[in-house]
Amino acid sequence: MDRPSEEQTAETVRQLRALTTPEGAAALARAAALLAEGVDAVAALTRLRAEVGTDLAGPAWGIARQRQNARATFGADADRMLFTGDTLEQAGRPELAARRAARLLAGGADSVADLGCAAGTDTIALARAGARVLAVDVDPVARELTAANAEALGVADDVWVVAGDAVELVAAARGGEVAGCGAAVLDPARRAGGRRLLDPDRWSPPWSTVAELLAKVPTSVVKVAPGLDHDRVPDGVEAEWVSVGGSIVEALLWGGAVSATWRRATVVRDGEFHELTADADPGPAPAGPVRAWLHEPDPAVIRSGLVSLVAADLGATLVDPTIAYLTSDGPAVGSPWVSSYRVDEVLPFNLKKLKALLRGHGVGRVVVKKRGSAIEPETLARQLRGPGSGAATVVVTRVDGAPTALVCDVT
Repeated sequence: MDRPSEEQTAETVRQLRALTTPEGAAALARAAALLAEGVDAVAALTRLRAEVGTDLAGPAWGIARQRQNARATFGADADRMLFTGDTLEQAGRPELAARRAARLLAGGADSVADLGCAAGTDTIALARAGARVLAVDVDPVARELTAANAEALGVADDVWVVAGDAVELVAAARGGEVAGCGAAVLDPARRAGGRRLLDPDRWSPPWSTVAELLAKVPTSVVKVAPGLDHDRVPDGVEAEWVSVGGSIVEALLWGGAVSATWRRATVVRDGEFHELTADADPGPAPAGPVRAWLHEPDPAVIRSGLVSLVAADLGATLVDPTIAYLTSDGPAVGSPWVSSYRVDEVLPFNLKKLKALLRGHGVGRVVVKKRGSAIEPETLARQLRGPGSGAATVVVTRVDGAPTALVCDVT
């Protein structure tokens, strides 16, 4: 996907400004009402053009849809904020932004440069935490969104939105400050043309700027891709992986003044934060035979390289030296770090024998999980489905190097 032209960008900025007027607010309210009524897009736009004019109808409908998408994450704030599709996708969860802001400011910093402010969600979290924030972006649309959202949420007096290039600002950083601020947040763009950029050197700004910021501004935090190679993490920088509901939602690099450990896995369950840390590489967990229980570590634990700490806590071993499944004699009662499954059967992976075994147990409904296998879980689940009323979880993995099926939680 090509970048928007200057004319397209200018038109988007004009539309956003129009939506912040009283007439724009009325158009947004009408669009939201039509959306809530379930009116389809064609009919809604026809009615909006007749009621609020052609100039406001399309932009109001687009923002109303983005607000609807944002509501699950941003709650009531979503109905006062402006997003584009791209900036909403990039925006993080407010509770995590608040947590980052609190940690970044805990050492006494009171001014923060948000380098690449997008829709301003980090800027707003920092201002709410008591900081004066310089929100910087090369994109006029991002600047317009940030200014509008800061105003809408009542923090505009503590936010200054300016045009600037993160690469140039970081290159000019001196004395532990960047752009005159004692702390910094950087969230490089990691997508282009709708695709993830796996190579950090192709991020915007690139990895060289990330490393330079962490070296020059100790009170800093950078959002990075969860799959970042551990070898990229600079010495003295803490790497943290955060998961919510069993999925990694962000990975962070904390500058030297904020770092408190070597690696951190943070798991959010039922609104509660659980943290697992290590000051040095704990090494791999030992491997052993499959026992009565199988434990699937949370992705944040796996990505942070801290599986062996969980294994030691549970008295567990790996089912295979290369696979992040743990096994032990008992369940992991109350552990936030793993999901546990009772192991009922273990057999070499063979579709015909697996189907026969499940039929013998009266299993008709199957959930398939896999690790270290090329099988497609959805396809295998369909193949294993049968007439029985029972249910089971089938885990396809390697055990001591051999393709293996573990039949778990048969009911």
